[in-house]
Amino acid sequence: MKKIGKGIGRFFHIIALFFDKWLITPITKLILKFMDFGKGFAKGFDRVSGKKSVLIIVSLLLAFGVFAVIDGESNVMMDQYAEILYNQPVTAVYNEELYVIEGLPKDVDITLIGQRRHIFLAKQSPSKGVSVDLTGLKEGNHKVTLKYTQRLRSLDYKLDPSQVTVTIYEKVSENRTLTYDILHQDQLDTKLYISNVEIDRTDVIVKGAQYKLDQVASVKALLDVKNIPNPKAGEITVKDIPLVAYDDDGKILDVEIVPKTVTANVTITSPSKEIPVKVVPVGSLAFGKSIKTMETSLSSITVYGAQETIDAIKQLEVEIDVKGLEKDKEFNVTLKKPNGITELSSKTMTVKVIIDNSSSKEFENISVQSENLDPNLKVQALSVEDRQVTVVVKGSEEAINAVQAADIKAYIDLKNYGVGEHEVEVQVTGNDLKLSYSAKTKKIKVRISQK
Repeated sequence: MKKIGKGIGRFFHIIALFFDKWLITPITKLILKFMDFGKGFAKGFDRVSGKKSVLIIVSLLLAFGVFAVIDGESNVMMDQYAEILYNQPVTAVYNEELYVIEGLPKDVDITLIGQRRHIFLAKQSPSKGVSVDLTGLKEGNHKVTLKYTQRLRSLDYKLDPSQVTVTIYEKVSENRTLTYDILHQDQLDTKLYISNVEIDRTDVIVKGAQYKLDQVASVKALLDVKNIPNPKAGEITVKDIPLVAYDDDGKILDVEIVPKTVTANVTITSPSKEIPVKVVPVGSLAFGKSIKTMETSLSSITVYGAQETIDAIKQLEVEIDVKGLEKDKEFNVTLKKPNGITELSSKTMTVKVIIDNSSSKEFENISVQSENLDPNLKVQALSVEDRQVTVVVKGSEEAINAVQAADIKAYIDLKNYGVGEHEVEVQVTGNDLKLSYSAKTKKIKVRISQK
């Protein structure tokens, strides 16, 4: 603190020496010379002016007067400053019920020029902002000047832009059907589903220039799931849903919509269904090996989603890769949600595959069925051998012994086949997916004709 005090004292001592050398001493000498010429003045004035203290006071007053004049002039010349006020809103005065204005910027930049203290005061004091008066202007294009009202007259200002060309249209109105879209639906609890939305009105009024209304393809209420408080199964009323107008390309149009918002009753459900889990082995095991059993941690699972989706799904197929497998193995499977299903009651399951030596068994006289034939056509086998086939079933002996002929299906796929004779590949499936099925007769001949 002592060092700081000494520094401050030294600073003021230097200032005093400066004023004494360049202002007080020269002015005092000037006054003394003036006194030499004025010795004939009255004794009273001579007596007062002859005092040293009076001379010093007068000299100081004159010095400070000169300093003030010089400082004021330097401020005017040197203390000029500029600051930009960005994105200042523009207000237009016109009959909003009759006209639509285009081409008017929503905001402009204002450059204030003047002394710093004046700019500071201008920013703190209220302003009427940037405005343009369009009163009395008719339909068409008009070049107008923007005005900025600032109470401080000591500042200059510049607008960017300061002049704009606006187009005035007659405002027209039309009725439009109102529909809705649901936003952020994926953020809803995966076990919940919005099954129905009832808006409190079916149509709205759109207002604007005629060419803009001609572009309106749809008007939609945007129901945002984020704005539904604590969504759960049941009916919920959502207020203040915003409306938006779109063109054919899905772009938002700048038109006035009356009303601006609507209210909707939202029905939230939680449809679910329990379905069996079916494990499907994919790939061929090691030579001479087959699957004896597959033990699963889940035999069924509950699925959630839209009602029509879960009504259509019959089972959940889970694939496991058994290619080259030659000994027992346990698979940890991550379950995949089928299309349209939003949630599963379990995310994973385990499948323990028990391997056995492979054997085979033949099942004779399995009738060949046809699938996907055009309903206007009929099919006929060309021979007895083409009506029935022998099916070879391979797998664990224990599993094969449990197979019945009724569990085996042989068929031909006649999709895209027309009238005439054709040689078609025979396909075979069975109820037990641990086994493999194949027909000894790979292809049969059939005749397709009109009914």
